[in-house]
Amino acid sequence: MKYMTINNRKVAFDDEKNVLSVLRKAGINLPTFCYHSELSTYGACRMCVVEDDRGRIFASCSETPRDGMVIYTNTPKLQHHRKMIIELLLASHCRDCTTCHANGTCELRQLALQLGVSYVRFKNYKEQVPIDETSPSIVIDQNKCILCGDCVRTCEEIQGIGVFDFAYRGSKMKVTPAFNRKMSETDCVGCGQCRLVCPTGAITIKTNFRPVWEALADKNTRVVAQIAPAVRVAIGDKFGLEKGRNAIGKLSAALRMMGFDEVYDTNLGADITVIEEAKEFVERLEKNENLPLFTSCCPGWVKFCENKHPEMAKHISTCRSPQSMFGAIIKEEARCNPKDERKTMVVSIMPCTAKKGEILRPEHYDDGEPVVDYVLTTSEVSRMIKEAGMDLSQITPEALDMPFGIASGAAAIFGVTGGVTEAVIRHVVGDSTSATLADISNIGVRGTAQVKEFEVTVGDRDVKIAVVHGLKAADELLTKMEKGEVYYDFVEVMACKRGCIAGGGQPLPFGPRTKNARYKGLYKIDSKSQIKISQDNPIVMNMYDTILKGKEHKLLHNQK
Repeated sequence: MKYMTINNRKVAFDDEKNVLSVLRKAGINLPTFCYHSELSTYGACRMCVVEDDRGRIFASCSETPRDGMVIYTNTPKLQHHRKMIIELLLASHCRDCTTCHANGTCELRQLALQLGVSYVRFKNYKEQVPIDETSPSIVIDQNKCILCGDCVRTCEEIQGIGVFDFAYRGSKMKVTPAFNRKMSETDCVGCGQCRLVCPTGAITIKTNFRPVWEALADKNTRVVAQIAPAVRVAIGDKFGLEKGRNAIGKLSAALRMMGFDEVYDTNLGADITVIEEAKEFVERLEKNENLPLFTSCCPGWVKFCENKHPEMAKHISTCRSPQSMFGAIIKEEARCNPKDERKTMVVSIMPCTAKKGEILRPEHYDDGEPVVDYVLTTSEVSRMIKEAGMDLSQITPEALDMPFGIASGAAAIFGVTGGVTEAVIRHVVGDSTSATLADISNIGVRGTAQVKEFEVTVGDRDVKIAVVHGLKAADELLTKMEKGEVYYDFVEVMACKRGCIAGGGQPLPFGPRTKNARYKGLYKIDSKSQIKISQDNPIVMNMYDTILKGKEHKLLHNQK
């Protein structure tokens, strides 16, 4: 065991990669702007600097811990240093904090308060540039950028897209897409992972709650909400609930109090997705053609494949995503009910910013009408609840509405990486006994490894399956497939690492404890569910005999 002395106390360390990790292990949480454990070390913001016993100052994030080191984390020199950095950042930063979308989550403002920076001596000579709102998913305000580079490294190292980079030098330096393109002109897939790491309001969610408020106030509009699985284990973060807690009952009640006419579960759409995707997969296996089958639930992944691997796009399932399936069903149900003359509006509550772009794609329209009218992220709904003067933690839970209020545990785990695959395997096996479900969960489908590979037996055939999350890892896997280095029959891809629980629209802050709690929360919902496999959902099977009869392809599949 090795030791270092931190603020006159001896601290043991083992395999920590930098001094900052040792400090955090010892309970000292130094401020950082540019450090994220899953990204490369950048060392640019200098907020995490420490001082050794010789008076040398260095960034703790980029220094390897050594046995016998003596360091101090809060000397007068360091206090002055950090305050000066914050003041200089604020000097070239938009200060409209009260109206900023990041108000309440802005790390720059929080650190200014924490360090006692109450006055900025310098004028802002930075040229103001127009806000880029061309993306359906995110808004870019370069006037609030502090050049931490977090979005640059996330887009390149995690997603493998590289939309952003540094341009120009000195005081004119900025983070921008190549050639100052608008976001709509880039290969951005709308995943919003850059928004999760941005410490200020430079990258925020493209909000849509204003037209939803207007619809809720319109007596001639029937507003129907559907809630995605990953939302229920994240919404409570903004209201002091235990991390990972299933808050769908409280959210359902809050939505009704806000004026929503009906509140349903996207998990019902997920159950239908399982049945349709499994059917498509078995058909391709029997014909031994157009394999592998790629999942189609994640719009970020679909757009990425079309942009970077267009020759592989034909392998993507024709199934619509669960939100679009459910939206199409609600719109069809409205068309079959002439007694209700109100216009039906479907609002999806999603963890994902890319879903905002998905509903605009032509294949997610039926008869010229979108199957989903608006997408609100978890963060947006949290804001609406607070705007309405409600505290989710104090609301009495209520059940979802019928007839679309029942879903399986298999649908709930759609929100984590590997969940779609596990649900499909359960359906194909068709056995919901505890022993069989345990065997399926242990074949390698669970866990947070970026690429998981395993085999299952379908009929008399051994089926090779891969599960991958994070688009850079997916890109590497597809490249190997194109070169013939690996082969699979079924591939699940999610754009965001860990799946929808880490979607770009989820509440901040978003650290390791939060990620783990949300992950466990969805599996806990599954474990408590009485229905374990999608075909055992009586509502779904009844729908195939009624509203879906003869319309399965039109309502549930992309019209390509």
